[in-house]
Amino acid sequence: MNAQEHNLEVCFNQEVLEAGCDEAGRGCYAGPVFAAAVILPQSFHHPLLNDSKQTKVEVRNDLRIFIQQQALAWAVAMVDVKEIDSINILKASQKAMHLALDALQIVPQHIAVDGNYFIPYKNISHQCIIKGDGKYANIAAASILAKTSRDEYMRKLHPAFPQYNWFSNKGYGTQEHRNAIDAYGICIHHRRSFKIIPAQLDLF
Repeated sequence: MNAQEHNLEVCFNQEVLEAGCDEAGRGCYAGPVFAAAVILPQSFHHPLLNDSKQTKVEVRNDLRIFIQQQALAWAVAMVDVKEIDSINILKASQKAMHLALDALQIVPQHIAVDGNYFIPYKNISHQCIIKGDGKYANIAAASILAKTSRDEYMRKLHPAFPQYNWFSNKGYGTQEHRNAIDAYGICIHHRRSFKIIPAQLDLF
């Protein structure tokens, strides 16, 4: 096995039908937060599947197609900037995961969530797993779908707001993005609740 290959357990609880959940874009300065929920068959395997942050763009894009073809059920959902600013990013991330679970064509019996916090969904049991996207394939698959869907969304916003170069930074707080905010201010897609510009410059 080469250094890029990974052997992840398919899911946390193999005795029941389990959905893996993860989000993308929680720490971004701009754009929605996305989440995905994925139910995989026990036979699922892809040697390059891993936490989306640990995979290259071209691998993520290939994995996205493979996951969508092989999953028993999958769904992606988003919560927009206006709602993020209204309810806060933690609640928005949780809502996005719940919306993704709502959209699944199969109701899971258990939910495995990346991280250490999850608002219970309906009456379905759940398990929070720190760095779960590097341990279980269903959570890793959710991270891939959430990340690739969000990246695609931000690339589509780019032409209308090229000064921020979201095609490249996807709304994250890179030095380039921060410099553009200093130069041009913020726009309708920035998260005002994040206080990303000095108060004396906030004219909105």
